[in-house]
Amino acid sequence: MECRGGLLTFKEYLDKLKNKRVAVVGAGVSNTPLIEALLSAGVDTTICDKNARDELGKTATRFEEHGARLKLGEAYLDKLDADVIFRTPGLMPTNPALVEAVRRGAKLTSEMEAFFDIKPCRIIAVTGSDGKTTTTTIIAELLKRQGFKTHIGGNIGTPLLCNADEFRPDDIAVLELSSFQLITMKKSPDIAVFTNLSPNHLDVHADMEEYASAKRNIFQHQRQTDRAVFNYDNEYTRKMAGSAPGETLFFSRCGQISDGVYLDEGIIYDVSNGRREVIMQARDILLPGAHNLENYMAAFTAVRGLVDHRIMMETAGAFNGVKHRIELVRELSGVRYYNDSIASSPSRTIAGLRAFDRKVILIAGGKDKGIPFDDLGAEIIKHVKTLVLTGKTAQQIKKAVITRPGYNGLPEIFLCPDFTDAVFAASNAAGEGDIVLLSPACTSFDSFKNFEERGEKFREIVEGLVG
Repeated sequence: MECRGGLLTFKEYLDKLKNKRVAVVGAGVSNTPLIEALLSAGVDTTICDKNARDELGKTATRFEEHGARLKLGEAYLDKLDADVIFRTPGLMPTNPALVEAVRRGAKLTSEMEAFFDIKPCRIIAVTGSDGKTTTTTIIAELLKRQGFKTHIGGNIGTPLLCNADEFRPDDIAVLELSSFQLITMKKSPDIAVFTNLSPNHLDVHADMEEYASAKRNIFQHQRQTDRAVFNYDNEYTRKMAGSAPGETLFFSRCGQISDGVYLDEGIIYDVSNGRREVIMQARDILLPGAHNLENYMAAFTAVRGLVDHRIMMETAGAFNGVKHRIELVRELSGVRYYNDSIASSPSRTIAGLRAFDRKVILIAGGKDKGIPFDDLGAEIIKHVKTLVLTGKTAQQIKKAVITRPGYNGLPEIFLCPDFTDAVFAASNAAGEGDIVLLSPACTSFDSFKNFEERGEKFREIVEGLVG
């Protein structure tokens, strides 16, 4: 994998904006470094944010003192007049105000798209409905242990654009990219990883086709010398692989493949040009669950030729995972408490339930994403001994369980509108040898700012429990 190199440094990129009127939509953490860089370079900058001035507080004052104009509150997108608009990932490009601005000649971009324009080093990017963060983190960990200088960005880590001039061409940026970031992307990474695809974010995307189309951009603009990695066991991604312009590799947990990484009788193999080499025994991976096995195989496939098999094996046997992703919070009185707050879709919760060798006490519920809970209901009957439901979707999930064939009153179901009460109820239902799992299957936005805040609240409550 060779770095193609960017056409511009970040400083040169800013210089090209000096004669432009720039609008940055969203004054949150991901855009703050960009805003500061634009203002420091003397770029004519307007900040548009739906929060009122008192909600932004000192941040608004600081930006104004450095020359920014502010458009805040409900009308923050009214009469959006700029030459270049940096879109926050949470705002879809189909928003009427953005559509109208582009019709009038504005260029719509984002912090991440600008990073691809500059491309100061090699880029590996990961997308998918589930497993993005863990796979991204594993790839970065593998590369670091091999001796590469890595930078983690996208949905995790820190915004990379403003530090791009400090990167070296032989560094590697490892990015987690969501459909919201990819939907307007016109460039793809050197190595693209597609973990899986299932219905998700249908409360925001128009339909499944729009969601899938956004995801395709991770490999659609690659060159023939680039690499794309696909999940062979997922029907969507297996079919998509046929349209990848460069090297196409697969990973599979369910059967042998001709080129990539697969599992066979408990052993993970790397096969290329008809030659099969052992990477490791699957049982030696520290992280529990079949989905984490898939995450590792995706990562191994991505870094083939960059990381030795020995490093792959050593990393998988030592790396203990990412916060909020089936994270062991504590063991108390023989009960283990796991935080899987990242599980904001039914498919992710199903993967979490299947990670354990016994039935669990499940805490689930939150804000609806427009995804049916039918399949989750069936899995809950198989894998859950006590179900504690909270949030706006509690009744929907309950209905999905009790109406499934085979439901005979088990698991017992508790409804707790308050999140803290839900954790206490799960703890009270647990005895020695039990597992309490927070895996909501929904977003957190009915009660929390994000899944991290929800997970930290769970941790706080659990750490305060007395045996």
